[in-house]
Parts: sequence; C-alpha cells; structure tokens
Amino acid sequence: MLSGNSLFAQILQLISRPEFQESVRELKSDRGIKRFSSWDQFVSMLFCQLAQAKSLREICYGLRCCLGKLNHLGLKDDPKRSTLSYANKHRSSELFKRIFYQFLDKCFAISPVKKTKFQFRNLQKTFKS
Repeated sequence: MLSGNSLFAQILQLISRPEFQESVRELKSDRGIKRFSSWDQFVSMLFCQLAQAKSLREICYGLRCCLGKLNHLGLKDDPKRSTLSYANKHRSSELFKRIFYQFLDKCFAISPVKKTKFQFRNLQKTFKS
C-alpha cells in the first residue's frame, strides 16, 4: 500500500496556515461569512487548477469524490456550486494574489539558485533567483 501525500496535499503543506489567516485578517476577506471561509475557497480553487476543471460542477463533484479526505485538507464540507460561485464573484482576489507571492517566494527560497531572471508576462513584479 502506498503511503504518502498527494501532490495536492504537498502543495497545501507549503502554504503556511498562520500566514494565510494573518492575510485574511488584514484584508478582512472572511468578514460577514457564515460557513464558506477563504481557506475553503482557496482549497477549491487550487483543486480547480490542479484538476484542470473547466466548470463549477467539475470542481464540486471532484471535491465530493474526495469527501473522506477533505477533512485533512482543512475543509468541513464539499462546496456547493452556488456558494462557490457567490464567493468567486463577491470576494476580492487580493488575498489570493498575496498568497501566490508568498508561495512563490517560498518556492524560490527552496529551489536551486540559478543566474537567470524569471518573470511572468502579465504580472508587474519581477523576481530574480
């Protein structure tokens, strides 16, 4: 039997939960919510990227298939399509931008040093490694 974490779980381990919660507090992105937290939205959207899901239905059904493992990812329940849609429409993307840059900095810190310049085409921030 295989023992180890999935790629999804390994990526989530690189995201510092205290840093994430600090960013949530600073940006007040969980203000006024009752059930579907910013962490739930983040895990759902990360799953969307890794699974190459094209619709909310694929995201929700894909996470529902992992229902027993969602607790280990920090989710209490599988998200509903309407809840995920509402969160994506009404919450600011600033939190996820901040988390992305924190994650990118952490990846650069643990990656081998190279003398090349790395840059995203559509982003303003340039990184040198």
